[in-house]
Amino acid sequence: MLKFTRRLALSIFVLFLAPAMLATGWWMTQTRASNWRDADWSSSGVLLAKPAANDAAIYVMAARTGGLKGALSLHTWLVLKRPGATSYDRYDVVGWGNPVRKNAYDADGNWYSNRPAIIHEIHGQQAASLIPRIESVIASYPYANRGNYVIWPGPNSNSFVAHVLRAVPEIGIVLPSNAVGRDFPTEGKFFAIDDDWKNFHANLFGYAGISAGVRSGFEIQFMGLVAGLDVLNPGLKVPGFGRIGF
Repeated sequence: MLKFTRRLALSIFVLFLAPAMLATGWWMTQTRASNWRDADWSSSGVLLAKPAANDAAIYVMAARTGGLKGALSLHTWLVLKRPGATSYDRYDVVGWGNPVRKNAYDADGNWYSNRPAIIHEIHGQQAASLIPRIESVIASYPYANRGNYVIWPGPNSNSFVAHVLRAVPEIGIVLPSNAVGRDFPTEGKFFAIDDDWKNFHANLFGYAGISAGVRSGFEIQFMGLVAGLDVLNPGLKVPGFGRIGF
């Protein structure tokens, strides 16, 4: 039993704790805003300021979050652009007031001065057909009341976006592995299979779990950190750093 415990502890250290410590050390060397008041929240220019009216689009956006937690995690959000519209709708979850926010920030705004990236986008008829479903899922998000937000292990901002991605699997992705909180089981189930049966998840309230499938590859989750293999786009999933491609 002692031998097994030592091996388990060593595995946890190698897979999760050592990479997390390295990521924290790297983050401490980066220039970043000292607090939210000093941070730049303005548009980053990643998205067109005035999108074409005839295009429908869905964007999944991500940026490093603020403070020390930025060493290990991203903040993610959704941007929807309806056909015929010349502006975007942005949906986030935040940790104060009512968690789910619509257009509280510029669609492509910097997050704590950190420039966002588009991690996935869909355009055209497919986007137009998925937007009503996405908005329906957002409207029924089970942790939308004041006081529901929990920074760790969830439900947090990444739990919200991951909830939408699982409910509308046609979007076609899982969140990056360093979006801490994405694996919190917002559906209230220890074990869940995506509607298209291409991914399964088993998770103990965000503290430990596994995921496997076409979108996830293979992942082991521990205390919000993720280690694993990306299969479709070959690479390693490393705590704090996210996907490192081959």
